[in-house]
Amino acid sequence: MTIRDKLLAGPLGFGTAPLGNMFRNIPEDEAAATVEAAWEQGTRFFDTAPFYGAGLAEIRLGQMLAKHPRDEYTLSTKVGRIVLDELETGARDLGEKGGVFAFGRPNKVIDDYTEKGTYQSIEDSLKRMNVGHIDFVWVHDIAQDFYGDEWLGKFEIARTGAFRALDRMRDEGVIKGWGLGVNKTEPVELLLGLTNARPDATLLAGRYTLLDHAHALQRLMPAAAAKGVDIVVGGPYSSGILAGGTHFEYQAASPEIIARVEKIKALAARHDVPVKAAAVQFVLAHPAVAAVIPGASKPSRIAEDHAALKAVIPADFWREMRQQGLVSPEAPLPGLA
Repeated sequence: MTIRDKLLAGPLGFGTAPLGNMFRNIPEDEAAATVEAAWEQGTRFFDTAPFYGAGLAEIRLGQMLAKHPRDEYTLSTKVGRIVLDELETGARDLGEKGGVFAFGRPNKVIDDYTEKGTYQSIEDSLKRMNVGHIDFVWVHDIAQDFYGDEWLGKFEIARTGAFRALDRMRDEGVIKGWGLGVNKTEPVELLLGLTNARPDATLLAGRYTLLDHAHALQRLMPAAAAKGVDIVVGGPYSSGILAGGTHFEYQAASPEIIARVEKIKALAARHDVPVKAAAVQFVLAHPAVAAVIPGASKPSRIAEDHAALKAVIPADFWREMRQQGLVSPEAPLPGLA
């Protein structure tokens, strides 16, 4: 089943990585209010992962969604990591994401892309969120940003383990569909080329945004569209830099990125366009993209996301974006041929 078939209230979802205490220690009441705001604004697609704060995001999300009937929202989570009862004693090795979840739960998190690990991860997620089923499952972070040159070995373990388990679970009706949840295009391209794996969609974070999309346009987006594999875009604000923050790719933004963002801001201000609106609507203009799931840790951010989806952006803004080289010439743009 494609994820488009399960979007109950449009293409805007909620990415819950911030609920895992991403970058800061978020108070319980603030986290709860953010999920509640998402529901009140009409969000009905929620994405999470065991990795986010060592289960913290799943726990918080489950507590708030317990107020609502399970058939009134779509839920996705991820496999590839097992959260242990054992506490972490040393520094966490999170690849390029460094200390992103330094404020999360102290539980030890281990990698496990096997078939057994996949079943265990899903069972644990069901318990943490206290739900009866999960709709879509993403195999998390099997890419070079986490594992360096060893990522292909992790991918092979997932190919013979997680992929087959998820194919079976989908065919048996336990889940609606599956794919990858990654920050790089190469693993998705590799997945799409397999003959014995049958993904339904894929969550791609940070690789199709206003600031970074040229590479994805070359091969990944056409291949996904040709195979009917939906793309869910995570991180449309590029870790926050397009939403008034200072992070790009989970790190402090470089002077080059800051300069590019300032050009986009200046053009947006001239056309009275919120930068968030440009970021969200740019993503959704590509026919391969089914949904976008910005993250948020404050209720006000949720309202901004929904306003961004509805904002009217003049065609001249997009024309100037293209003329100034701020978007790729091949990128589909809202309202433009």
